Amino acid sequence: MNRKTLVGAVITLVGLVPLLANCGAAGGLGDVAGKAAGVAPGLGGKCPDLTKPESILAFDFAENFKLSAEAGAKLKASTAAAVELKGFADQIDADLKAGCGGIAKDLGAGADFKDGKAACDAALKAINDTKAKLGASAKLSAVIEPPKCAADIHAFADCAGKCDAKLSGGKAKVECEPGKMSGKCDANCEGSCDVSTAAKCDGTCSGSCDAEIKGACSGKCNGKCDGKDSKGAACAGTCEGKCEGGSVKGECKGKCGGECKLKASAKCEGTCSGKCSAEFKEPKCTGEVKAPEMSADCKAHCDTDVSAKMTCSPARVGITATGTADAKAFENLKVTLEKNLPLVLKVAIGMGDRAGTVAANAQSVVEGTMSTMSSLAGSGGGQAALTTGQLTACLGDTFKGAIAAAGSIKANVSVSASVSASASGSASGGGKAGNAATLAAE
Repeated sequence: MNRKTLVGAVITLVGLVPLLANCGAAGGLGDVAGKAAGVAPGLGGKCPDLTKPESILAFDFAENFKLSAEAGAKLKASTAAAVELKGFADQIDADLKAGCGGIAKDLGAGADFKDGKAACDAALKAINDTKAKLGASAKLSAVIEPPKCAADIHAFADCAGKCDAKLSGGKAKVECEPGKMSGKCDANCEGSCDVSTAAKCDGTCSGSCDAEIKGACSGKCNGKCDGKDSKGAACAGTCEGKCEGGSVKGECKGKCGGECKLKASAKCEGTCSGKCSAEFKEPKCTGEVKAPEMSADCKAHCDTDVSAKMTCSPARVGITATGTADAKAFENLKVTLEKNLPLVLKVAIGMGDRAGTVAANAQSVVEGTMSTMSSLAGSGGGQAALTTGQLTACLGDTFKGAIAAAGSIKANVSVSASVSASASGSASGGGKAGNAATLAAE
């Protein structure tokens, strides 16, 4: 069923309420006041508090709307998913309004934007306009320590067990996409190690280095830049020597502060991402959470709930350039990107594909529930038309809001990737979409 048909169905269902009122089953204008107070028109049932997912989960849909137990469980899970999706979308939008809005403001492109996408559209234009001032011979380099957003495995298992009756009693075993698990590892770590204090790194260091390096340097390179002597100058290529006043990405011959992508399995005095030769402690998943067999409605609810509560390590950004025609314009660009781009990268890289998948799945569940409202209403037997009107009066706007939220998430993830690519691309081009993600994954 397409969106136009769905909206039409909702309008038709809402239209049943006044018709029923004329038959004496509902209370006309009195029901409008009742709905505002949380009371559904008709049978005297109450609508759940749609501002709080926990209130929805505590609400007995089957009893209040005279539904079958199965229909009540389906409606509860899809309603919770709808409300949580709206909250998730608002969270992403707020991050982009702050991050992209800060870039746009600092580069003179305004400061008052209706939403995250508008802010990012303005930031994207401002970045490209500023890069044009730097001249065709300018070479930009972005050193990025990417954000890592992780979902709590235990929280997902707990949600699944509470939502789907057949998973109760500890049966909600949740797995993580191979190689995407993170947590404390008391044995050997295979992958990358995020350290809170500087430590020896046998691999690629992203962050700070207290000794000589070979790789990207967002500060001043003291040694050689692309094989040529460099005495404390900016290096947009490969620095061999000391990186002063900036972040590095490459080999560190001393102690690394940040992320170390290990060459081989080793002890990690921090957070291990990848594989641990023992069981992870406080496990989180930075990739796709693989849930047990459960209803689509419960999966959408738990995916959205856990995704909205993901913890994200902040990105770190260092920008350097050579051959710029306008030093002041570059300095403005450097300062605002290093300050504001991390929030954009949180969405583009940290949440990225996961946010889009969660939004699409939740939207599909909500649309499916909307299209089967009549059959759900009739599941309890008797007065089906009246109950359909009740359900629509209570939940119609919430479901339509969730569909709009899914569209907002998809648009915001897309525009955040464009801003990230432009910020990390060449001075003249702006780069291909996904440049920032490629940098982060090297």
